Amino acid sequence: MDVFFYEAFEEEETALRSFMPESVSAGFTYKTIQESRDSDPPAPIISIRTQSAIPPEWAGSISALLARSTGYDHLLTYRKKHNAELPCGYLPLYCNRAVAEQAMLLWMSLLRKLPRQIDNFTRFHRDGLTGSECEHKTLLVVGVGNIGLELVKIGKGLGMTVLGVDIDERHDTVEYISIEEGLKRADIIVCAMNVTDDNRDYFKYMLLKKTHPGTLFINIARGELSPTGDLLRLISEGHLGGVGLDVYTEESALAVSLRSSAGKHSDAVDAVMQLNAFPNVICTPHNAFNTREAVSRKAAQSIQQILHFLSHSRFKWPVPLQ
Repeated sequence: MDVFFYEAFEEEETALRSFMPESVSAGFTYKTIQESRDSDPPAPIISIRTQSAIPPEWAGSISALLARSTGYDHLLTYRKKHNAELPCGYLPLYCNRAVAEQAMLLWMSLLRKLPRQIDNFTRFHRDGLTGSECEHKTLLVVGVGNIGLELVKIGKGLGMTVLGVDIDERHDTVEYISIEEGLKRADIIVCAMNVTDDNRDYFKYMLLKKTHPGTLFINIARGELSPTGDLLRLISEGHLGGVGLDVYTEESALAVSLRSSAGKHSDAVDAVMQLNAFPNVICTPHNAFNTREAVSRKAAQSIQQILHFLSHSRFKWPVPLQ
């Protein structure tokens, strides 16, 4: 077998198979590596998304790691700890629009109190359902990379005032601002940053407390950037007007715990469950990438990566050396 794909849900497996040439032998499972309990790697090339914990002992047994994600911090961490020479690849371009549209879906649903609207349908009551419009609101995009730039386009298209925060101010179409000034002005904050060792827990309690009451916070980037316990505290206090999450602190543990219905959770997982109980919080299962268009691009680019590695012993889109 040439490659084994973990965390491949049904539609993704179908798409991957459609692009796979007969010359490549592949295996698939929807499970993470830890859920599969594989003691040995089933193929020299291992492909995961973001929730698999790669066994340390595999570092000397596999030829390459491919993350089917735009983020690659988990591969950097693994390579740094276990094998600095292990070739790693990722998919930087497949889901920019899809993830940006999911962020828009979350903030618009919170602005219009969509969860409460759905709940009130059976009683056909409109009490407490008055929402807000996007136009003239201020959208703060923190991290203006490929996804962040799509968010800027969407926000402007909705008639919003759009501001960007980034250490690399490379886009002429973006009005950049400091995070301190942006927090004061924002009605909606979207976290679209890459996670690094330097910015973990970036959106801590004291930072988000600088926003004006009622601000919405959306994270479609990485859960490590916004400690769930801090978000829970801000929602409980009534400071944040709403929270929309597609990514989570200790996401791997959360995913396995929810799928297995385990009785005991970590503090981080418990905080997510408590947060999800609030009517002004929307949690989705790391699904922002998941459109037909993006899944097709993801599958095509994954196979491109595999074929390129099999031919050249390196990935077309390699994880940068750090």
